Amino acid sequence: MVTQFFSKLSQNYIELLKDDEYYDITIEVGEDPNSNKKNNDNVLTHIKLSNTSPEIFQIILEYIYGGILSSDEKDTLNLLKVLATADKLSLQELVDYLQGYLIENKSELLEQYFEFAQQISSNSNNLFKLQEFCTNLMVQSPEKVLKSLNFTSLSEKSLISIIKNDDLQMKEIEVWEHVLKWGLAQNPTLILDPKTWSDDDFKTMSNTLQHCLPFVRFFCLSSKEFSQKVRPYQKLLNQQLYEDLLNFYLEPDSVSSQNVQVPRKIKINEKIEEVICSRIVNSGIVSTISRWIDKITIDDNNFNESYLPYKFELLLKGSRDGFTPKKFHELCDNRLKTVTFIKIKGTEEIIGGYNPVIWESSVIWGETKDSFIFSFKNKNNIKDAILSYIKISGHAIANHPEVGPKFGHDIIIGAQNAFTDYDVAQCKKHYYEKKIRDSEGEFIIEDYEVFQIIKK
Repeated sequence: MVTQFFSKLSQNYIELLKDDEYYDITIEVGEDPNSNKKNNDNVLTHIKLSNTSPEIFQIILEYIYGGILSSDEKDTLNLLKVLATADKLSLQELVDYLQGYLIENKSELLEQYFEFAQQISSNSNNLFKLQEFCTNLMVQSPEKVLKSLNFTSLSEKSLISIIKNDDLQMKEIEVWEHVLKWGLAQNPTLILDPKTWSDDDFKTMSNTLQHCLPFVRFFCLSSKEFSQKVRPYQKLLNQQLYEDLLNFYLEPDSVSSQNVQVPRKIKINEKIEEVICSRIVNSGIVSTISRWIDKITIDDNNFNESYLPYKFELLLKGSRDGFTPKKFHELCDNRLKTVTFIKIKGTEEIIGGYNPVIWESSVIWGETKDSFIFSFKNKNNIKDAILSYIKISGHAIANHPEVGPKFGHDIIIGAQNAFTDYDVAQCKKHYYEKKIRDSEGEFIIEDYEVFQIIKK
């Protein structure tokens, strides 16, 4: 790569570069440079660049004297080294050019030399474009950085810039585990097992992580993750935060939603087949249902973002397992947290409900204040979805050996006996807040699916 800068500059400066006699600035490069030093009282400035090789500095000199940048365009690492030296010497034109060139033309190779690129940009107050590139890469593709072996070399400033970002594409438990790993790398005398730590060890680690901990969204962890991964390190957290977390996981209603951190905006590019084995619904519906379960308001800011914190485990598919109450209870009874999807024949409409308690074969009401029913005009029309929460909690779920999933008297599918196919399917507002279908009454089931949801 040969690039010409300020071409009108007199070429006599190239000749001046070759002159060993005249200078008013000396720049020392390398750890043991082989250069001609003169004891000259007229020397005005002496600059030492111990991390710059003579070869890299020769490229810089050709730029200064001749307006020429000559380097192998395939050698991205050398271009980064030239950029780092140009930044130290405040050669702004060269700095701006190289940042733009590398980002626009060498982005994949920059990923290969990410550690060095991140290091020089984070130590500079001038390499803003490269800093932005590194931050975006860390946020959008954390597996290339945080999941690499060298992420522990990140500066505290860089680590914080990653974990405070709403768009960081990582599960929160992974964020916490990587923060711990980074902290341990800064304190190599500490061993991994916190059971062996003294109070001084906890204090040391707490001081190391004090600026990082506020950006870990502990309220977004599952209760199992909190118990197994956070509780052993409780001395790292301030007492009030730990008490709030403990109350949140033991009694969720006791903690104000204003104090609970908002989940990150995960944009998971998983195919629907990888999230939920369904021919009825897509990832948009799954994401919407998951938000409703977690009581997250859907608005213009998060409408198009995937929210997939749960694994949907298929328990029953009518077209595969049959349409009898017997099969429903055989496959779905005693399973907590299930979602039912019903495809209505002759339309694209999908209705269903969420049952946080178990299904039973006994004739008994299932009481819960967290169940809801819903409808979608079609799988691609999420905005017009209707959500209806239970109004009378004592009649949320109706169990009976001769019916399938029955939500109050609002969604009913049943049969003459437990062994025959469903011959009753109807929807009508009764115990739930809203009417979910324009035409209430009977419908024909094309297919239905029941899933148990499990926190990932």
